[in-house]
Amino acid sequence: MSINAIDKLLRPASVAVIGASNRANRPGNAVMRNLLQASFAGPIMPVNPKYKAINGVLAYATIGQLPVVPDLAIICTRADRVPDIIDELGQLGCRNAIVIAAGLSVLRADGTQQSVQALMLERARHWLMRILGPNSLGVMVPGIGLNASYAHTAAAAGKIAFVSQSSAVCTTILDWAQRRKIGFSHFVALGDACDVDYAELLDYLGRDAKTSAILLYVENIRRGRLFMSAARAASTNKPILVIKTGHSLESLESTADLTRDQIGADGVYDAAFKRAGMLRVGELRELFAAVETLAHGKPIRGERLTVLTNGVGPALMAVDTLLSDGGRLETLNESTLERLRQVVPLGGHCGNPVNLLGDAPPELYQDVLDVLLEAPEVENILVLHCPSALVSGETYAAKVIQTIKRKTRKVPNVLVAWMGESAAVVARERFSRAGIASFRTPEGAVGAFMHMVQYRRNQKLLMEAPESIPADVQHDIDTARTLIQSAYHEGFNQLSAEQSVALLDAYGIQTVPTSTAHHVDGLAAQAEILGFPVALKIISPDILHKSDVGGVVLNLHSGEEVELTASNMLERVFATIPHAHVEGFTLQHMARRAGAHELRIAVKNDPVFGPVILLGEGGAELDTERHSVVALPPLNMALSRYLVIQALAEGKVRDTNLQQPLDRHALSVLLTQVNQIIIDHPEIHELDINPVLASGNELTVVDISVRLGDPNERRLAIRPYPKELEEIITLKSGRRAVLRPIRPEDETTHKEFDSKLSASDRYNRYFAELPSLGHEQLARQTQIDYDREMAFIASAQNEKGQFETLGVVRVLMDPDNTEGEFAVIVRSDIKGQGLGKILLQKMIRYCADCGIDRITGETMLQNNGMAALARALGFSVKRDMEEGIIFMRYDFPD
Repeated sequence: MSINAIDKLLRPASVAVIGASNRANRPGNAVMRNLLQASFAGPIMPVNPKYKAINGVLAYATIGQLPVVPDLAIICTRADRVPDIIDELGQLGCRNAIVIAAGLSVLRADGTQQSVQALMLERARHWLMRILGPNSLGVMVPGIGLNASYAHTAAAAGKIAFVSQSSAVCTTILDWAQRRKIGFSHFVALGDACDVDYAELLDYLGRDAKTSAILLYVENIRRGRLFMSAARAASTNKPILVIKTGHSLESLESTADLTRDQIGADGVYDAAFKRAGMLRVGELRELFAAVETLAHGKPIRGERLTVLTNGVGPALMAVDTLLSDGGRLETLNESTLERLRQVVPLGGHCGNPVNLLGDAPPELYQDVLDVLLEAPEVENILVLHCPSALVSGETYAAKVIQTIKRKTRKVPNVLVAWMGESAAVVARERFSRAGIASFRTPEGAVGAFMHMVQYRRNQKLLMEAPESIPADVQHDIDTARTLIQSAYHEGFNQLSAEQSVALLDAYGIQTVPTSTAHHVDGLAAQAEILGFPVALKIISPDILHKSDVGGVVLNLHSGEEVELTASNMLERVFATIPHAHVEGFTLQHMARRAGAHELRIAVKNDPVFGPVILLGEGGAELDTERHSVVALPPLNMALSRYLVIQALAEGKVRDTNLQQPLDRHALSVLLTQVNQIIIDHPEIHELDINPVLASGNELTVVDISVRLGDPNERRLAIRPYPKELEEIITLKSGRRAVLRPIRPEDETTHKEFDSKLSASDRYNRYFAELPSLGHEQLARQTQIDYDREMAFIASAQNEKGQFETLGVVRVLMDPDNTEGEFAVIVRSDIKGQGLGKILLQKMIRYCADCGIDRITGETMLQNNGMAALARALGFSVKRDMEEGIIFMRYDFPD
């Protein structure tokens, strides 16, 4: 795979400091000082014509005089000089720069209306140069001794990467981490992120072997789809925690360089983070706690917590926080309780929480913790300690650390909360040095534990095997497309009521019988056909809220009443809006609402993440913060079901006081159908179903509005299943199969496919003798990001009429979209049918359309059949006898 474009930004072999200075309190001075003090091994080259040497290092008058081309340049000059400096660096061959100066986006370049930032980017792109910043604090990579920043203190070496848009937050985190003895693999201040942003850093850090977890501080994201692809890829390898500020449009508008139509809704950000398998925390205090657990904790195996304490009050605080956050206490089994009864003193409590009383000696903590660490049911332990006048908190800490360290088998995850200030400081520092997550309060410790639980749940959701949508659900895309294109080409930006109903009908969604009339005359006859009672609504593009002008009347029981109401409605409308253009009336049969649950499903277009699906109560003002839960399409049944559960859990949908409980499965099907409409028709910018009546498993749409827009302006944050890539193939035996992209729903058939591979075929494919694939491995193979990975399967019906997988080819693109790594395998019992060639040809055509430069692959030395196939299709094939592999490469023409 190709080297990431920003590799030398984060791992430079040489650094130049443009605008280095000997004057104190200047960024150029601080950057030079930090570089020199961090023991960077490569050349550090200051550039400033005013000095012969800076901090004792020989200085160069101009960039052109530099003795070597720097991998990284740090620009510490004033803002208006930056574009010219970029030009000079580009001519020299430098391809990475950090820009310290702020305000480039509002500063005009001399003699132009162009901003200095725009001019800087224009020149950087000409030279293929990458920019970190402007307004960046810089970069630290402690593992290679790089402190290319003007921060007041250095980061220690560790395995956590931190990326932030805010320099102020960076310095705060540095101070805190220094006290807690927490180190970092990378510490990156994005600043204004006009070029290098979160997506590229997530791609890089997600693949970095020295980074075990990633922390993000986010103010805004500009490229939602790139962010989602990178975040989903990285989160499958390591935990990603994110704090997102700017919960309201007003706060972001007042502080960020963004207009209202560029700011995404906070609820949509929340949905995006969950969908990517990330964990969002609410504030810096929670982020600190999360860092503590990442640095010193370990992945949890279960979600139940056991509490050990020397006081009732702290235990109550911990349990209250745990239960209110949706956590659960462990139930200790009888054998564990019997062992505890032998050591817990009279008056203490052996159940969970285990209370040792205030005068418990350190040795008692040790004895009880021994029991809990060996109890098979105990998954996670929180050890609480209140200050004691008898023995120092440090002594208790030493006993706890000693007890944990001497356990050789796999022990539960342990967190501690040593309360107090001066009496507990030394103890908490000792826990940090021992690699045990420690906290000041029970609430803080439990909050950190629940972050771990929520992260585990998000990861499980990513790997959940989705249920297929029922096969009998209608899906008439051609009829729907004709309806939309008809309105679209006639210049209408909204579907009529009849068109909207027909659209839903094409997708098998049940609606209330509806008809449209252009005049008052004839309304009575149409009402008779629909059946009374009916609802009457006016149609006018000039009326946003019909009820405000009396444009909606319900429960009309005769034709005469319908026509009289229509005439009166026209009078009211023209009296209120004299120049309104009235196109006619909509008649609907009145649906039975008694005992039905009224819901609302909407699709809105978020400026960052594109179309999102909202679910809430019918009739409510549906926004993404207060009244609804939000999901990013595409949805399958598993994701739709999760959205329904989330709506019920958060009270956004209430399942009470109904004759029949809400049918979660039926609602999940409806959400999946709405999702499919949005995927199939990019012309739809907004869709609002309000209400949909839910009565048992029968869901009926009463009212719907559909607004159209430019399909080129709407882009899903996650690429949906590319149905257009499906095709029918015929094998040499005459057997027909569907050649299509893989789907999450293919997990079961993919497991069966894997089980039918011979031992030698599996060894050639996986380079090892592996057992059958488990759920998590299968989920990773079937739940792919179509934006950067593709897998085509050949699927055919067997003698029982069930579909089975015959073969699969997959390619994984690098983040730069220059190279793809492929693998292909055909079921062992159907070889010789030409399927391998068909699969590989399909992948070559797909990669050519993607515009990548080459595809490569490796196989075992003995796999001569694969080598022959690759050579026949134009691959160069090389054998590496020393490594025992065959390397295959296919270069696409320019």
